[in-house]
This record gives sequence, structure tokens and C-alpha cells, in this order.
Amino acid sequence: MTRSPFILAGVAALMGAAGVALAAAGVHANGGELAQRGALFLLLHAVAALAIAAHARIATPSARALIIVGFVMEAGAILFSAELAMHVFTGERIFPFAAPIGGTTMILSWLALAVVFASASRRAA
Repeated sequence: MTRSPFILAGVAALMGAAGVALAAAGVHANGGELAQRGALFLLLHAVAALAIAAHARIATPSARALIIVGFVMEAGAILFSAELAMHVFTGERIFPFAAPIGGTTMILSWLALAVVFASASRRAA
């Protein structure tokens, strides 16, 4: 478990870099609103994953659940943003419903994160 937060943070850093690259490509290659939206979601969820990784390093009882939620959240953001980027720059789709699946995964991850923290607050009380 000791390396998991670092791996989560490493993936988050790559997501941040991809978000900046997608924003730049969107501007320079006329990707429009979809490219900017994908970049925004990558960047926001990269920061969230960094925070989750940092918290998992100090939250022993809930660390495993935090790491799982963090990786699932990253997967959803990557799928959602990759689908938008693919559509903008190639006109193709990764697979049908990739964006809604990625978006739903992000929403469920945020809800799961709330459950993890609520559960941890009950144990701490």
C-alpha cells in the first residue's frame, strides 16, 4: 500500500500534463469548446487525485478506499477527456457511450469519496 499513493499521484501528474497539452492543442488546432472541456476535466480531476493521494498517505484506516476511488476517478476523467479529444481531432469515437461512461464514473467517484470521508468521520468521532 505504501507505493499506491505515489502511483496515483504520478498518474495525476500525467493527467495534468495531458490537460495542459489538450488545452494548447485545442487552441492551436481549433478544437473549440470540446477540447477545452476535456482539458478542464483532466486538470480538475488531476488536482483531486493529488489531494486524494496526499490524504491517503496520512489516513491509515481509509487509505485503501481512497486509493481505489482515486484510481477510478482518474479512469473516468481519462476516458471522458480522451473521447472528447478523439472526437474533436479525428471525428471518430473510442467506443459508443465512452464519454457518458467516463462522466458517470467521475460522478460516482465523487459520491464514493463522500462516503469514504463520511465513514472516516464516524470512526473518528
